[in-house]
Amino acid sequence: MNVLARRVGSWLGRWLSQPHHRHGASLPTPLELLAKALRPGDVLLVEGETRVSVAIKYLTQSTWSHAALFIGDAAECNGPNGTPLNFVEADIIEGIRLVELAEFDGLHCRICRPVGLSDEDRQRVIDYGLGRVGQQYDLKNVFDLARYLIPTPPVPQRWRRRMLSLGSGDPTRAICSTLIAQCFQSVRYPILPDIELRASNRQDCPGCIDEILRIRHHSLFVPRDFDVSPYFQVIKPTLDNGFEYRRLNWADHLPEAAQREASI
Repeated sequence: MNVLARRVGSWLGRWLSQPHHRHGASLPTPLELLAKALRPGDVLLVEGETRVSVAIKYLTQSTWSHAALFIGDAAECNGPNGTPLNFVEADIIEGIRLVELAEFDGLHCRICRPVGLSDEDRQRVIDYGLGRVGQQYDLKNVFDLARYLIPTPPVPQRWRRRMLSLGSGDPTRAICSTLIAQCFQSVRYPILPDIELRASNRQDCPGCIDEILRIRHHSLFVPRDFDVSPYFQVIKPTLDNGFEYRRLNWADHLPEAAQREASI
């Protein structure tokens, strides 16, 4: 049964990884701007164009369907094209792997940067990710995602995050956001912790309230959490490299279809 499940999971993973027609106005992020803006330890959020991306974006009600950890030159190896492999990501088919920047060519991306992370802890985050390379994607999570893709059901919003955490729980397997959450939790850097309010025991401050942070289980994290986290700075490569709106090339006239829409 395990062999059959792996075969079916592999087939399903390949099917989910195929491109899917996408509606929307998101613009691809130029790779040269990404390369200038990225720093080791950054989390790259990606708006994917595959079938599995549709399910993840629906369940999370977010633009972002994938996340990867930028490690700079820490891997010290290059891909087939001779370019450095400087991201750690979890892929449905190949598992946790190293990829190059070109992997995200033509896609809408955003950078989320941990603020105040020490150099030592940043290296520990990167080393944790590198240590997971070669492990497999959680195929049980693939089955869970597929169930909510064909057809996409009217699922109450409060249940959607739980649906993305229905993996096997095997610590040697991961999905993209789970992997990165574990990297940062290894140095106790917050993403979206649960906050408990507790009466303070301080004698000099009666009535004060302490905030106690509790680590949320890594399986409950999704790509959008890095975007909305108060502890990560959002970096838009188009703006980070010096945006000047006067240099944009605008068409002199609207296309006929756009004129008709504007007149309605």
